[in-house]
Amino acid sequence: MNLTLAPIPYFWPRTMVREFYEAVATWPVDVVYLGEIICSKRREMRTRDWQEVAGLLVAQGKEVVFSTLSLIEAESEILAMNRWVEHGGLLIEANDWSAVHSLHAHGLPFVAGASLNLYNHEALHFLQQRGMRRFVLGVDQGAEQLQALRTHFPAGAQHFPQTEVLVWGRVPLAYSARCFTARAQERSKDDCAHCCLQYPEGIVLDTREDQPFVCLNGIQVLSAQCCDLGPELEQLQALDVQYLRITPQAVGTGAVIERFRQGLAAAQPLGREGDCNGFWHGGPGMAWMSSANPSI
Repeated sequence: MNLTLAPIPYFWPRTMVREFYEAVATWPVDVVYLGEIICSKRREMRTRDWQEVAGLLVAQGKEVVFSTLSLIEAESEILAMNRWVEHGGLLIEANDWSAVHSLHAHGLPFVAGASLNLYNHEALHFLQQRGMRRFVLGVDQGAEQLQALRTHFPAGAQHFPQTEVLVWGRVPLAYSARCFTARAQERSKDDCAHCCLQYPEGIVLDTREDQPFVCLNGIQVLSAQCCDLGPELEQLQALDVQYLRITPQAVGTGAVIERFRQGLAAAQPLGREGDCNGFWHGGPGMAWMSSANPSI
């Protein structure tokens, strides 16, 4: 099984991003996803910066994948995406269907991101015929849904595509054309003043009972809780999941990667350190479920 590091979902200063990936180059992670996936106005990192980071990681033996925006709304964003498609050299994670169209038109393989919302075997087969190499399981899908996808994959079709599952990090729940972070500061999206930079891990909202509920990150809504599938390593392996995805956080990502690497080396489940795993067990996403016993 391979450990993968998802693209940074938050807006960090350029210096912070560069320092983060200099550290990543030394961590025991196999695949690193790069790029801006939330908002095209986040331009601290330019194309040349991403290319330099990619070169650093490749030199350290990492596989590098470039990730596209999860919600493409403007022609300028399509043009920016196409520059990466036409550049070649890196596998691309398509997080929007326009990216799928462009990659297929260029005859290039790709990773299907979770935001494509692939809920049935026919959709997987459709994309596999168009160049999909692997797919990231939808964050609200779990073990039972993955098994169903494998069971019902078309007979006589190509082998079931490589599978990647989010095993650590806040769970992406929704995307909007509006910017929640700008709204929180009573700003419009067009006049946001790049206020996301003030929140390196988003804005956590609590319920009236003072319980963490969701996290606002630009146009994205994340869970406030951190998903942890470390205790499910044996089941993930039994389901032939080849890639375990970890979402970056401002502090402690290296320790998370080391924890999972040690679990894989020992071939045994990890103890619980996160907050939730409900989706994986077919329950409420914010629940922690051990066997059939949920707790919220």
